[in-house]
Amino acid sequence: MEVERVEDERGFFARSWCQKEFQMRSLVSHLVQANISFNKKKGTLRGMHYQAPPYGEAKVVRCTRGAIFDVIIDLESESPTYKQWIGVELTADNYRMVYAPEHCAHGFITLECSTEVTYLVSQFYRRDFEQGVRYDDPAFGVRWPIEVRAISEKDRSWPYVSI
Repeated sequence: MEVERVEDERGFFARSWCQKEFQMRSLVSHLVQANISFNKKKGTLRGMHYQAPPYGEAKVVRCTRGAIFDVIIDLESESPTYKQWIGVELTADNYRMVYAPEHCAHGFITLECSTEVTYLVSQFYRRDFEQGVRYDDPAFGVRWPIEVRAISEKDRSWPYVSI
């Protein structure tokens, strides 16, 4: 998603969230929480996370400091894009955002030190419904642009899926 800038000599103004625009596109528009992820090191990988039904969460993600390579994997077995992924570079300077639907795993790797990411989410976090898949699972074939230098034990231990 690109923000629509109204620019003048002072800079610009842009809307980063509009419930009506999301509803018009049949996207989840009910958001309940905003989260911040701060990452000290370049090469920090967080992901690939999702919440299982009935607490699946849609996310709107934006990088507010630094830069990330953001990845979304479709995990909906009935979807024509099942097991496919997209990757988008989000930076504090490009103001781009991504929308991760409820049935998708989401994660990112930092491309700079001291990177901050903001998430708007449609469900409250439920630890008992937290799920994930391996960031390096060959079933998805995600091509990360840089080497992973920092990752939690939990994210390193998510299961592989069947190919």
